[in-house]
Formats: sequence, C-alpha cells, structure tokens
Amino acid sequence: MSKILLLLLVFLSFYWLIPFLLTAGAGIGVLKRKENTEKLAFTFDDGPNPIYTPMLLDLLKQHNIKATFFVVGSKAEKYPELIGRIHAEGHLIGLHNYVHKSNWVMSPWTIHRHLRKSATIIEKITGERPVYYRPPWGLLNLLDLLLMKQYKIIHWSVMVEDWSDKGGSEKIEKRLLRNIKKGDVVLLHDCGETIGADNSAPMNTINALKNVFKELSNRSVSCVRIDEL
Repeated sequence: MSKILLLLLVFLSFYWLIPFLLTAGAGIGVLKRKENTEKLAFTFDDGPNPIYTPMLLDLLKQHNIKATFFVVGSKAEKYPELIGRIHAEGHLIGLHNYVHKSNWVMSPWTIHRHLRKSATIIEKITGERPVYYRPPWGLLNLLDLLLMKQYKIIHWSVMVEDWSDKGGSEKIEKRLLRNIKKGDVVLLHDCGETIGADNSAPMNTINALKNVFKELSNRSVSCVRIDEL
C-alpha cells in the first residue's frame, strides 16, 4: 500500500506540481510579464457578464484603453452580443476554458475538446480564432505543457484579489497603484460568478479603475492588448 501511495505521489508531482513550479513559479512556457517595455496589459477573466462587461467596456472606451478578455466558452455562447462588442471595440479575446474548472481535475482530452469548442464559438462570432489561453487559476498539467503548442499561454505578474468584496474598490485601487509597473500583465475580473468569488465584486474593480486609469495617464503609461505588449 505504501508503494502504491508513493507511486501516486510521484505521478502527481510530475503531473501537477512540476508544471506549476515551471509556469507559475519560473514563468517557463508562459507570459507573466514583459521586460524592457514602456507598456502594460490589463486582462479580465471569467466573463462575459451581462451587467459588468458592458460597464467595463464603456470605461475602457472612455479612456481609449485596449485590453484582453479571457472568456469562458459557455458564457460566450450565452452572450454572443457581448463577444461581438468586445471584438468590435478592438479588444483581444482569449480562452479561459469552456467552463470555469481547473485543468487539474479534468482529463487532457476534455480540456482540449472544451478549448476547441470555445475557440469555434468565438470564431463564429468574430471571424477570428483565439490563440491566447489562460487556464483557470493559472493551473496547468504536464500534458498541457507538452500538447498545447497551438496556444500562447498567459499568466500574470499583478493580482489584487478583486474577486472578493472585502476591502471594496479602495483596496483594489491602492494595490494596483502600488504594485503595477511597466511590462506587467494585470489580472482582474469582469464576472463574479465563479467559485470563491463575490457576485458584486466586479463593481469594485470598475470603480477602482476609474481612478487607476487617470493616474496611469498622468504617468504616461500605455495600456495595451497582450499581443501588443
């Protein structure tokens, strides 16, 4: 029994832990931030959401900022008009699985089937097939690293826990202005419907960004899509 347990632990370390250390830790095979650039990229996960995504798009348009949206395929399928608007207004659309479920608890063939399905949904709406991918919670398994050559995998360098209502918009604004710098990939959310998130949390993010965007403009920082970083 102990040998079986040991073999299982060895397998899981290779399948889960090593990819986590390589990607989330060392940034190997993923983009976490870009050195030697005057730009930074805002990215938004878990949407689209019929309440908060339009409000966020209005704010981005007001400040002439382009961003990247890592969308959940099932929500893109449910709200095609929002996907169309995101694309029409010049933002980049990436994949965030068909359902918001960790790659650690799905089989590799399920992950690939869901990604193909999500990419097809988005391509039918926008005419462009997504090539950028952010796995939920940034978690990859070993086969993801070996097989996902058709996708450019994106992590992040700044995360401010904006999925939680705790601390409100003041917490988000303070952490963003304190931590972000040129070259960063900033992780935020335009939907609060995932496990562990607060439904109303994206409103705090939007309110915080109103001041953050103004301050970044004063600093002459350019905010761009991931593919322009």
